[in-house]
Amino acid sequence: MKYLAITLMLSLLYTATVCAQDAEHIEEAQNSAIKWLALIDTGQHPESWDHAAELFRSSIGKSEWQKTIFSVRETFGAVKHRKLKTSTYTKTLPGAPDGEYVVLQFDTRFENKSRAIETVTPMREKDGSWKVSGYYIK
Repeated sequence: MKYLAITLMLSLLYTATVCAQDAEHIEEAQNSAIKWLALIDTGQHPESWDHAAELFRSSIGKSEWQKTIFSVRETFGAVKHRKLKTSTYTKTLPGAPDGEYVVLQFDTRFENKSRAIETVTPMREKDGSWKVSGYYIK
């Protein structure tokens, strides 16, 4: 019985530690994503590419990114409201290499699109920083 109680206590301690680490990762990634979104919101599209994750930059060229994001955001207009809906820490994503990711979904209202979901996925880079590796609007 004593062994079971010790095992249970260690399991709870481990779970609490993992949850705290996940929360810290989520907060760091979210801060990075918000700064990156500010670049997009203010039309600093080349800078958003420069500040994106290596994985992002290797999947789309800078000029292609600028054309794509300009076209989409011009159609939608300015951001009127953005609220974090969900945040999930994970080490695997379909079609992406294993690593550390945080998938953030925002309920966003644009000038010309009243309901949208922005999905922003920061990943931890080799230097330990969090940078956006994916961005989608639905």
